[in-house]
Formats: sequence, structure tokens, C-alpha cells
Amino acid sequence: HPGTDGALAQAMDHVILTEFHVRDRAPRFLDYMARFTDAPYLVTLERRGDAYVPGRFLTADRLAGTPAADQAGTVNAASKTVILSREGDVVVPNGSLGHRYGDPGRWNLDLEGVEPALSVADLADGPAGDPVAVDLPRFDLAPQEGAEHQGGAGSVRRGVPTHRVGEHLVTTVYDLLLAQYGVNRPDLGLPGTWPAGYDDPATPGTPAWQEEITGVPAVAAARIGREFAQNALDSGGRSMIIMGAGTNHWFHSDTIYRTFLALVTMTGCQGVNGGGWAHYVGQEKVRPITGFQQYANAADWVRPPRLMISTAFWYLATDQWRYDGLPADALASPLAAGKLSGRTTADTLVESVRRGWTPSYPTFDRNPLDLVDEAEAAGKDPVRHVVDQLSSGELDYACTDPDDPANFPRVLTVWRANLLGSSGKGNEYFLRHLLGTDAAVRAPESGPDRRPRDIAWHDEAPRGKLDLLVTADFRMTSTTLFSDVVLPAATWYEKHDLSSTDMHPFVHSFNPAINPPWQTRTDFDIFHTIARRISEMSVTHLGVRKDVVAVPLAHDTPDAMATPHGEVLPQDELVPGVTMARLVVVERDYPALAARLAALGPLTQEAGMVTKGVAFDPTPEVERLAVTNGVVAEGPAAGRPRLDRDTHVCEMILALSGTTNGRLAVQGFEDLERRTGQRLADLARDEQGKRITFPDVQSRPTPVITSPEWSGSEHGGRRYSAFVINVERLKPWHTLTGRQHFFLDHDWMAELGEQLPVYRPPLDMHRLFGDARVGDTSPTGAHGSEGHAEVAVRYLTPHSKWSIHSEYQDNLFMLSLSRGGPTIWMSPQDAEKIGVADNDWIESYNRNGVVVARAVVSHRMPEGTVFMYHAKDRTVDVPRSETSGLRGGIHNSLTRVLLKPTHLIGGYAQLSYGFNYIGPTGNQRDEVTVIRRRSQEVTY
Repeated sequence: HPGTDGALAQAMDHVILTEFHVRDRAPRFLDYMARFTDAPYLVTLERRGDAYVPGRFLTADRLAGTPAADQAGTVNAASKTVILSREGDVVVPNGSLGHRYGDPGRWNLDLEGVEPALSVADLADGPAGDPVAVDLPRFDLAPQEGAEHQGGAGSVRRGVPTHRVGEHLVTTVYDLLLAQYGVNRPDLGLPGTWPAGYDDPATPGTPAWQEEITGVPAVAAARIGREFAQNALDSGGRSMIIMGAGTNHWFHSDTIYRTFLALVTMTGCQGVNGGGWAHYVGQEKVRPITGFQQYANAADWVRPPRLMISTAFWYLATDQWRYDGLPADALASPLAAGKLSGRTTADTLVESVRRGWTPSYPTFDRNPLDLVDEAEAAGKDPVRHVVDQLSSGELDYACTDPDDPANFPRVLTVWRANLLGSSGKGNEYFLRHLLGTDAAVRAPESGPDRRPRDIAWHDEAPRGKLDLLVTADFRMTSTTLFSDVVLPAATWYEKHDLSSTDMHPFVHSFNPAINPPWQTRTDFDIFHTIARRISEMSVTHLGVRKDVVAVPLAHDTPDAMATPHGEVLPQDELVPGVTMARLVVVERDYPALAARLAALGPLTQEAGMVTKGVAFDPTPEVERLAVTNGVVAEGPAAGRPRLDRDTHVCEMILALSGTTNGRLAVQGFEDLERRTGQRLADLARDEQGKRITFPDVQSRPTPVITSPEWSGSEHGGRRYSAFVINVERLKPWHTLTGRQHFFLDHDWMAELGEQLPVYRPPLDMHRLFGDARVGDTSPTGAHGSEGHAEVAVRYLTPHSKWSIHSEYQDNLFMLSLSRGGPTIWMSPQDAEKIGVADNDWIESYNRNGVVVARAVVSHRMPEGTVFMYHAKDRTVDVPRSETSGLRGGIHNSLTRVLLKPTHLIGGYAQLSYGFNYIGPTGNQRDEVTVIRRRSQEVTY
């Protein structure tokens, strides 16, 4: 059953913990858990009614007056986590977040002879506390009558052994994990409800329990879990999960992933060649990341860059929030403390922005250039001015009023994307509100009782926020058809560029077979031409201005300690970098824009480069680039290395990245050695003199160099596998404990009941939004048009077999192989319910829009689920819809953006913002659609 993989993984985890951790204690698995995960770390227990609930990690600042507190010191004590040794000593081990930024040489995984107690029951003298009952959330129950949103949420009570550390009642993450997975230890006399065996279907975690949810036989689930673990044991950790994009597209993708990660972590497979998980969704892994970041973010001229999370940007800009109204309570745990009560998920986005957890663009409801001018005119520090204005309410964040014309996105440039024909979730909302054109949105806007409290509501929603849409592309797409200006672009056979991926260890070059034909230009030339014109106009219109940039509390910086204990306190005072985003004033020299784009700026050398917290000094490389590329003769960039050709930029990226420059790789590892106290530089020392140049990658595939920019090792010719350096060289993970985490103790994680891995089913769209229930049928079209039988089904949009996203889908050969225009694959059972035969025209609709397509009736499709492979543009064989009267939509006409509050957490350890690292997903697989057979006489 789609969206239920988390239940299968949870049952496999139950089997592994039962057979390899409790019944037969596999030494390798237990050693791995103790050394490389948060399993032995202490968690406080909080009284709730007649039982307890998990609280927070015990940290050194809570150990006042103890030897462990003296050992930990006072620096960053709230970010130093605690374990018990087998002898019962309280220990603050190396490697935590607090050590990373406070104790040189101690940010490592060396336990220095301490043997951690995985369970407090493992203490040599026994635990100094009695077992207690702990309530844990579950989300697999049948919905209860009268429970408007909570649906199948409940709790299960299970026991854990406990210990006393001062005034704190504690247990370990491992003890909580066994309770969460329903693995009893009868010899400990633990209270609570435990499974009677693998065949107990009533208790969360068992193989029989998951069978009722997933449809996978219990025997098969148990066998797969057992064999996965046994293989890991026999092979030294070489069990692997290979997966694609599907999981990431569910609303609760993070909880599904955490059950997968638990599988490979509790079997000691992470950081082992041939083990762990291999997650591939077609992404380009930018191996030469440091040089790329310098160019992509203009970090050589101005810092910091202004960045944004795209999901939230489109959610607000396309007004999808007006139709959402999802109460945060609807997602909450029944054990929640009510910290998100009375708010919608859109409100949690506003709070995240206000606290500096996540970026927002536009940031403020006034131009930041003007804010600096105002401050300087008043003789005031611009940062203080912004803080004072926010505190007084004279200034606010633009996300609090996205429908104010002052906050509209006005000019949008689309490049290397098909936003309106492929990637934009909620396509019809894009058309209606961003472009102001015909759209088939069928959903009503949220009523007064479901509107956000922190976002201004305008009675009439704007239609057509954009003034100008510009697209650079080499083919005609839905996006170019809607664009005001189309810039014909060169293909990859007509330009120089770089390419790398996590599918192989090489850096590749693009090389032109021919020059760009007729009016086409390379994207490099297009943007340089635009930059030159902007620079000319800026002499009159903009000049040199100062800007204030709001920088989110960032991952891999001390900002990750801004929320001690993950406790979300009232925002009584605005303190940049602590209770809100950092504010940085930068100078914008607009007339010099083009000259700066065409040269390497001084900041790369003067301020250095930082990637994932590792510092690089590229002075020799910059000097070499001045010789290789030449220098600018005159103007604002005089004397700087030239970047006015695409080959110059490729050379710069390769020169400034550790994966392609052995000297920088060694230097970066030496920087890490000072922080960790561990030997690392030898991983790249053999290739210290190696430089991968652009001619090198043009002539042959060139394997990259092991570098601290990434966590794997390719030293000695081995193949890259993530986290090898962490496991083999004791370099910490970039987390609170420095280890891989099962437990997350941020307040919002507790509110949603997701402190530990847990199964959460697909969203109940009927309960939450009034959509049809999956499996519902209507012989007379009760859901829509009269007179046609209809069936409600789960709607999935997997990657196409006949295109790469929307590329090639309009190629004649591909069209011939894939039946031409849009198709929806459905099961024979669902087709029979509505009288549909293979190749019939059908209409599929829901609150978001309408699709017209041909039916592909296939026995390979499960009942209750349909596929519409993405991405078919509206440009080929798309008739008018009977439902809307408009041309039928694309695959994303039936989807929309929904935000999950936990994806917006920031300012806390690994849950801190990093570009392309954390943020809300563009999920759409929870959607349900209704399908009916339509008239076979179609019109265009």
C-alpha cells in the first residue's frame, strides 16, 4: 500500500532488535551503536499524569557540582551531552556540538577508554532507579468519531529502566528505542503493553501489525529483517538500501526515512563500503562544491548571499496558503503540550522566519536598501534600526502579508527549469495567482475559522502578481509559452560546463560540438549580456547602495547552539543571531555588477573559503588563476583574475575545490585535525600535488580527490561511500551528540510525536480537507459531473520511462513509445468500476485542478492507486476538459504544496538551516483524485 513503507521498516527493525540486540546480543551491532550513535546518551523523563514521557537530552549544564561537570567545563555546556559508563560514572564524552566550538582537539569520537552503557540496565551495579512506564505516541489507529483532525492518533504505554543523575530521572536513547519498537526484556520486569509475539497484530512494531497496514505478509517482513541483519553481521556491515525519489514525496517523508535509517544504523552499515543507503533522485552531486559556491553565491565579491527555500517561496507567492488552513493540531501527537495550538501550518512558517530558523524572501515589508538609508539618515546603526523597527511593529516580515502588492515577486527569471510544465507543485495556483491567467483550481479558500493568525488576509486574492516572466530554454515548454520574454539557449552540446554526480567518482566536462546556432546563446553569455545592461542602467537608477541581509541561524556554525536544549521560549527580546536571524550590512555596487561577474573578487583570498565548517586559504590558487586566466586590465575589477569566459569559470571552480585540488584537500584536513585531534590529512597527502584542470576533464573522466568537503574516502582507489571518514577516523557527525541520531528533542519534534522513529500513515485528505476517500465510488458522479461513474484513488506521479522530466517527452520516437499525449495508469479493478477500457479518454480531478488523459489499464497497477508519469507538457494532445471547460492540466494540476512544521525547525544542532540541506519538501503523494470516463469525442 503506497506510503506505508515506514511500517514495514519498523517491523523489520523490531525483528532486528529482538533477535540481534536482545535475544542474541551481536557484539558488532552493540559496539557500533555505542560508539557511533546517540543510543547510550541519557534522556530525562518528564512526569505526565500517571506515567512519563521522554524529555530532553541530559547536558553538562545540568550537572552542576559533579565531577562530570568539571570535566566538561562551562564553555557551551548546554550543547555537551552525557552518557553513563558501564561502571556507573557520569561522563561527558568528546565529540558533541559544544566541543566543536569550544574545545580544540576534543571534537572527535574517541571515548578514551570509556565503555558506554547502552542501557541503564547494563550498569555493573544495576540502575539507581525503578522501571517506569513511558507513554509513546502512535498514529496507526482507526479514526475516532468526533475527532475532527487527529484521526488515528493515540498512545502506547511501555516501560524503561531508569537511573538517577542528581535530581534527574533518566534513561538512555537505546532504552527508549526498544520501548518504541515494542521489544520487551522480560528479565527487567518492565511495565506496559508489549507484543505477545511477531504474530500480534494489535501492537505497533510487529510483523503482523505491519501486514494489516502494508499488505506485506508478516512472515516476509520478518524474514527480510532477519536476513538484512544477518548479512550485515556476516559481511561486516555490507547491507544496503538502494532507493529513489518516491519516499521524499510523501508529507511524512522524514519519519519514513528515519525508519529506513534505523535499519542501516542498528546493523552497523553506515560508513561501510557496500553498506548504508544509496539515495538517488537524479541529483547532480556537486563534488567541487567549494569553488562552485564561490561563483554561485558571488562570495568572491559580497558576503553573505541572500538565499531562500523554494518550497516556502512558492507556497506564499502562489497563494496556496489561502486554500490550506491545515491546523498544526491536526498533525500533533496526543501527548503534545499544546505549543502549536491555535495555529495553522502557515503560521509555523511565519514563526520559523521570525526566529531566524529559515530564510524568507522578500524578507521585510520594506525595501532593505531603504532601511539602511533610513538608518544612516538618522545617524543610527542599520542593524539596530531594523531590530527597533521590528520590535515596535513599524516593520514586519513580508511573509506576514504575501498578498500586499509591496511584497509581490515582480520579475521572475526561469533558467534550466520548466516551472510551469514540470516542477511546480500546485500548477493551477501558479497560473491563477502568479500569472493571473486561466486556471482550473476547484478548491474553496479557507473559511474564517481555518485562516492563519499571523498572516494578513485580503478578502480578494491577487491574480497576476508577476510583472515580467523571462525564460531561457532551448525548447518550447509550458513555461516558455507563458513567458513574456524567451531567450533561446544553447544545449549541452553547444557550450562548456562541468558535471558531477554521486553515481560515479568523476568530474565531467561539457564541450561544444558546434557553436550555438542562429540566435541561441549559452546561458553564460545570456547572463553576462543582461548584467552589462543592468550595470549601464544602474549608473542612473541605482548606483551604489547598502543592503541589510537577514541570515538564518546556520548549520556548521555556532548558530547551531542558539536554541539550548531545543526549548522554544517566548521571543521576548530580538537579539540577532540568537532569537532572530543575523543581520549583516553589505554594499551593492550595481554599476560594477557586470565587471564583478566577469572577474574573481578579492574576498575569496582575503576572507578565505568555508565549506561545512572547514576553512580553506586559496591564495596560491588565486595567484595561479591570474596567470592561467589572465587579469582584468581596467575598471572596477582591475587586477583581478578574469572570469569572462565559461572555460575560465570552469577552471576557477576546479582550482578552488578540495576534490579537484590536492593542496586544498590536505589543507582542509589539517584544519579538521586541529579541531578533532585525529589523523586525517593522510587521506589526501598522496595527491597533494594533484590538480584537476579543465583540459584534464575534457580529455578523460578524472576521479576526484578525497576531501573534507564530503564524508567519504576515495583514498587508495576505493570507491566513495558516505560517512567512512566518520567511522574509520572518528570524525563526528555534525549533530548535537556528534553521533548519528535516533532521538530528536526539539520542542516541535515532541509536539508532533516524532522524537523517535515512528510510523505515520499518508495524510487523510478526506478528514483534513473533505476530499473523497480512497476507494469511494459513485455510479452517478456524486463527486462531480452527473451521469458518469467515478472512483477515488491515490494519485502518484513517478519519474517517466519515456522522458527525463519534461525533456524528450515531445520527441516523436518517445511519443510513439508512450501512446502520445498524457496517460494515467490504473488497475483493471478500478477501471471496471467506472466502465473504462484501455486507451479510453478519462478525466481526473480534485480540489487542485483537472487532468484529461488516456487510460492505460494494466495488471501491474494495484487497486486504489494510479500513476501519471511526469512530466507531460500541455503542448501535445491535451484536449479540453468537460469538468472545467479549459484545456486539461499537467501532472501537477492535481497537486499542491503542504508544509510540515518540523521541516521548518532551525537554530538547533543538526536541525539548523543550510542551503539545499534542510527545509520543507515539495511533497505531493498524499493526494487523492477522482477519475471518471468522459466523452470520447474530444475537442482541442
